[in-house]
Amino acid sequence: METRVVMQREQEEQSSHMAHSMELSSQIKKKTFTSSDEEASYADFYPIIPGDVMSVKEILDIGKFPRHRTWEVLKETMAADEEYHRDKWTMFGNEAEKVEIEVIRNQHVIRTRADRLALRKHAEKKASAHLKYLEDLRQKAPDFPIPLRAHTVWEGMKVTLSCTVQGCPAPKVTWYKDGAPLRMSDQPWNYHLQQKFGLNSLEIRRCSPGDAGVYKAVAKSPLGEASTFGTLVVNAYQGASAGSESSQTPALVLEQDAQFGTTFPPTWVTEGEILTLQCGFTSAPLPFQQDVSWFRDGIKLHQSSRVDIKTTSDTASITLRGMHKEYEGVYSIRLKTWDGVQEHSAFVYVKDASSAVLGGPASPLSVQVSDINKDYVILTWQPPSADGAGPVQGYYVERCDIGQGQWVRCNEVVQNLCRYPVFGLKEGTMYQFRVCAVNQAGVGRPSKATEPILTADPLEHTRTMVVNADRGREITITKDQLEGQIRVPFPPTDVHACAASDTYVVLSWTEPEPRGKEPLTFYVERSLAGKNNWELASMDMVVNSPRFPVFDLAKGKEYCFRVRSINKYGVSDPSEPSTLISLAEPQAVPAPAHSVLAIRDTDTSVLLQWQEPKEKDHILGYYLYYSETGKQEWKTVNNKPITKTRFTVHGLRTRGEYVFRVKSVSRAGNSKYSNESSPILVKSAVCLPLPPSAIALLLCTGSEMVLTWRAPACSRGEPVRGYYLDQREQGVAAWSEVNIKPVKERQFKVCNLTGGHCYQFRVFAANVVGVGKPSEASDAFLCEKWTMPHPGPPYDLEFREMRHGSLVLLWAAPMYEGQSPITGYLVEISKDDQSDHWTALNDKTTADTFYRASGLQAGQTYRLRVSAVNGAGVGWASLPSEPITAQTHQDSRNIEIGVDNDGFIFLAYEAAEKTDGFLWSKNYRKAIDAGRARVESENNRSVLTFTDPAEEDLGLYMVEMSDNPYLSSSYTFTAEDLERLTELSWHVRNPLIALKSAWQVEVSENGNVRLWLQTEGLSNAAELRLVFNDREISSSPHRKINFDKAGGLVEILFDQLSQEDEGSYTAQLRDGRAKNQFTLVFVDQKFREVLALADSNRRDLKRKSGPYFLEFLSWIVTEDCELIMKCKVTNVNKGTTLKWFKDGAEVTQAVYNQSTGVSTLTIPQVTKKEAGTYKAVVADARGEDVSTLALLDAEYDNLLQQLSKQCALSAGPVKIQCTPEGFKLYCSFKYYLSYLKTTWHFKEKRIDQQARTKTGSSMQKVWIEIFNPTEGDKGKYTLEMFDGTETHKRQLDLSGQAFADALLEYQRLKQVVIAEKNRARVTKGLPDVVAIMEGKSLCLTCFFDGDPLPEIFWLKNDREIMNQGQFNIAKEQAKCSTLMVNVVTTENSGKYSIFVRNKYGSQTVNVTLSVYKHGDKPPVNAVEFD
Repeated sequence: METRVVMQREQEEQSSHMAHSMELSSQIKKKTFTSSDEEASYADFYPIIPGDVMSVKEILDIGKFPRHRTWEVLKETMAADEEYHRDKWTMFGNEAEKVEIEVIRNQHVIRTRADRLALRKHAEKKASAHLKYLEDLRQKAPDFPIPLRAHTVWEGMKVTLSCTVQGCPAPKVTWYKDGAPLRMSDQPWNYHLQQKFGLNSLEIRRCSPGDAGVYKAVAKSPLGEASTFGTLVVNAYQGASAGSESSQTPALVLEQDAQFGTTFPPTWVTEGEILTLQCGFTSAPLPFQQDVSWFRDGIKLHQSSRVDIKTTSDTASITLRGMHKEYEGVYSIRLKTWDGVQEHSAFVYVKDASSAVLGGPASPLSVQVSDINKDYVILTWQPPSADGAGPVQGYYVERCDIGQGQWVRCNEVVQNLCRYPVFGLKEGTMYQFRVCAVNQAGVGRPSKATEPILTADPLEHTRTMVVNADRGREITITKDQLEGQIRVPFPPTDVHACAASDTYVVLSWTEPEPRGKEPLTFYVERSLAGKNNWELASMDMVVNSPRFPVFDLAKGKEYCFRVRSINKYGVSDPSEPSTLISLAEPQAVPAPAHSVLAIRDTDTSVLLQWQEPKEKDHILGYYLYYSETGKQEWKTVNNKPITKTRFTVHGLRTRGEYVFRVKSVSRAGNSKYSNESSPILVKSAVCLPLPPSAIALLLCTGSEMVLTWRAPACSRGEPVRGYYLDQREQGVAAWSEVNIKPVKERQFKVCNLTGGHCYQFRVFAANVVGVGKPSEASDAFLCEKWTMPHPGPPYDLEFREMRHGSLVLLWAAPMYEGQSPITGYLVEISKDDQSDHWTALNDKTTADTFYRASGLQAGQTYRLRVSAVNGAGVGWASLPSEPITAQTHQDSRNIEIGVDNDGFIFLAYEAAEKTDGFLWSKNYRKAIDAGRARVESENNRSVLTFTDPAEEDLGLYMVEMSDNPYLSSSYTFTAEDLERLTELSWHVRNPLIALKSAWQVEVSENGNVRLWLQTEGLSNAAELRLVFNDREISSSPHRKINFDKAGGLVEILFDQLSQEDEGSYTAQLRDGRAKNQFTLVFVDQKFREVLALADSNRRDLKRKSGPYFLEFLSWIVTEDCELIMKCKVTNVNKGTTLKWFKDGAEVTQAVYNQSTGVSTLTIPQVTKKEAGTYKAVVADARGEDVSTLALLDAEYDNLLQQLSKQCALSAGPVKIQCTPEGFKLYCSFKYYLSYLKTTWHFKEKRIDQQARTKTGSSMQKVWIEIFNPTEGDKGKYTLEMFDGTETHKRQLDLSGQAFADALLEYQRLKQVVIAEKNRARVTKGLPDVVAIMEGKSLCLTCFFDGDPLPEIFWLKNDREIMNQGQFNIAKEQAKCSTLMVNVVTTENSGKYSIFVRNKYGSQTVNVTLSVYKHGDKPPVNAVEFD
């Protein structure tokens, strides 16, 4: 009965709690979405109910609809809980064991069902992902494969405008007419619109002039929009009675749309810099052209903080700030036009920024974050293209908590692969990541940081669902509510390795289902395969996500892993062990590409192709490298891997020769270099030449016409080999050939023409590839004989020597001169390439067929034309030249003039690059006379050498490159050049051997003599002839002659010079054509000096056979004014002695250090007795050496002068000392010598000996005394010290406060002296102790002095004695006082004092009186009185 009551009470509490929860849930509305846990057939109406709701069927009235899996699980769990609560009061003994077995069975059932649900969810997720993948593949932005086209119809006819559109999702198409939406309701009987299977057509049944216009179809979808345009022109009829006369309605004139005028070329930018790309328009964009689009690798770019897109009336530009290597690629700009879309593309190369350390690697790129969990992400990246000083050894990964702003390294050991799992992150935190490469030089620059990511549970959204209740209410339920009864969590499932490398394994598992309401963490355990010895793998780490990287696994061993779930109620049982897991084999770097082939493209680019390696599964792309042939200086082409197997390499030097190689890129690193490609010369690929242009008529005879034309603007890699002409009569459509064989020159005579007919011509250019396209048809030329009086047009206009501000124009004389000879030419110029305003350049006609135009504006574009002049006037002007810009080409060079090694005068031109050939000319037209000069060209250098230059060779010489005439230069060979270079040529042909060093005489330490000279280096064929006193000499035992040809050295060595060697020496040299001679006059004083020095050195050598003086006796004066004499000996041994002598007497104060060989004698103070002759003698058994120093006369004076100078330098500042007599100015010295002359000056005037001044000196100072100073003594005092050669000064400014203080001190001292002189004092005192026998009388007498006369007091034991009784005080004289003690007793013993005083002071003198009795002895130290 008690058990039933308890159960009823618990059921009532549960019902109340469930009703309250239901009420709260119905009041809360949350974001609604369909849960993946719902059954598909009942997802729209079947609710998911919290586990604590007991009467759900009665509340929602859902009948017998199938229950959700969680409901079943919780129902069984609750039933088990009720069973447990009902029976727990009666449970005992073995019943507890039965209940436990039942609970375990229920747990097993729940786990089985949870596993089935997990498998089902996994399958559904995989199917959903596949469907989304297929849908993504199908997605495509709108596009018109077949656009609208223009139509022209007659009035009343039917027309259909059609186009096809494609895109996914299917785009919506809207029609417009003249920019306004087309409304079908206006003319439903006339317009019919049909859209079927992507075909969109607009049918106009009866066209009228009002239907004419521009029709546009616009397709839009979420992925973008596209448009197409078509023009409809409607012609109208107007009838007449006699026949019909047709007239056409005015055609719709479209406003001129904008096109790209200027575009951006391939561009290079350094990592971290700002990139700006710009295109110019030919005109202002129309309204529909305002939307200019920019793309990178086909992906549209949008305005952002880093991307600035601007479109103005004349330009469109994009600016990207902070460029990274990820931004490298093809940049495109698209502009809508009437005809469709105009697009321009160019590649942008991003170069590596400077390395963080010298030789360090470049930065990695494309760092991506994936598999984001609460505390775990995985990073992938691509290796850099540049390794630096050594191969990349690995990578460091860094993370930054955005809230803290500090970068922290994630791995202590470098990671080899470009993939790394980052663990230990904080949940709900924003992070950024970056990677640094490492090589032997150090850590390189970091990569571009990733976009911020938020660490969170990726499955959080699957744990919430919404129930639609009646009356439109929504109940939002989380799985936490459903699983509120779960306490101790279930174990995870499906433990496996989701990623593995040779250094780590990433474990993954599925959270338990149900997981419970409380937050979960996990323990990871591991065991070696075959053993059941489980250990904790996560150690002290808290694992919040179902991911865990393991780094400490042993290679070659297999492991099993299992995971436990943890919440606040406890730890679950372990999961099922995983399959065997081990470290993966190290991933090998990919094989390099092969078959690298370089193909000519343009003058600055090469098309590169290569073959992929066989194993290409893991290859991310390719890095390209190039080097000039033979230099092995490899440079990186791209810094972002190229995914294709062909690439156009830009920025190469024209006509430079290059080789290329390729690296494959993967997560394991870069491959080795591929084999080098074959060398390729950078120049345009061989193609058909462009068409000629500007066909002009030069002469007409009535049946013949002479034509000329302009060469193609580009020969497309190969020179034009010839030209072909076609002709036709005006009004005839068919063309006929003029010539079968190609014409070499750009001039041709067309014969067999009919007079009075008009003819048109066109020209074809041909090269080795074939015949190019024809030129545009010429104007119609009338075949009529020319008889006009003025000349015909000049032709063949060419430009040379383009420079900033100037150029040279060449032309050919007209073939028709007119009725009189041509007298000159007029040159006209026009700015820009379309202007019709012509300005004359020359006021007077020029007779030459060339003209140098100067004063042009640098960078401005011009056109020029020429007119011939004769007696009849100005003739026809030539066709305008092609537009030319006045600027200096970067490869332009100047001609240099000089003399070669053979003495020939030459002109030389060195091109910047290798060329096909050079063309030299004189005065721009005249060919070089082979008899007067020869031309030699090799590679990029051409030399014009004159055979025998004379005045007829003077003039202007020009050289041009045969493949680029614009690269030309000229030089005017003048008479001054001829004179100067002719003289230089003579010197080259008759050269002199240059002298580097004239004859030199040297004497060695052993007495040998060397005579030598040096010229420039000579060849082995050089000859030497030495002449001494007009006779040739050679080597002998006494004299040795050396000749170093390579060094140009000639030397004569004498073992012992003698008088016979005095004279003149001449060296005559010849080396091929070069020769010279050099003479040395070795006589008289010069010879005698060398001879004496040689003898002295030989004697000195002999002296040094024993101990000798390395440094002879010398003296110095120190800063302390000490005299130190020293010497140094060498080549000594233990028996060597060193003695000092002065005037023959040995000096024993000298100090000798045998280890250093230095001996010194120090004299602290120098006096006259130090003068004399000093001698040091070093001797042993091998011999002796003597050094003498005479400190006499001038040497002694020099010593005193040095001492005086040192004394003066040691002088301190002038100071003042006040005395009772006045001022004493003094200067202190370390040592004062009377040789130092000192004088005192006051206010720049010398102070002579006066009654008020007195000078003095001592060993340490000099001074001057000024007695009784006054205000007149105020001023600057100077002490001048003359040491014999220079004067030293010390000064004291005694004025102002300094003088006032000194004067006050003087007065004080003076008063002190006066007071001391007049002070009361005892002049003749008393003995210290007096002894007297008892009974006698004592007389103490004391003399004193003072002014005024002092007062006198006698004291006993410091008490005054009165003049009475036993004591009698008498003053015998003016300055004497006597104390008489009558009949002394022992009581009279004690201390007696006399005290004198006046106004200046006082003094006390004490005496001790000792009275002894008769028969006793007086004290020993006392004066006995009788």
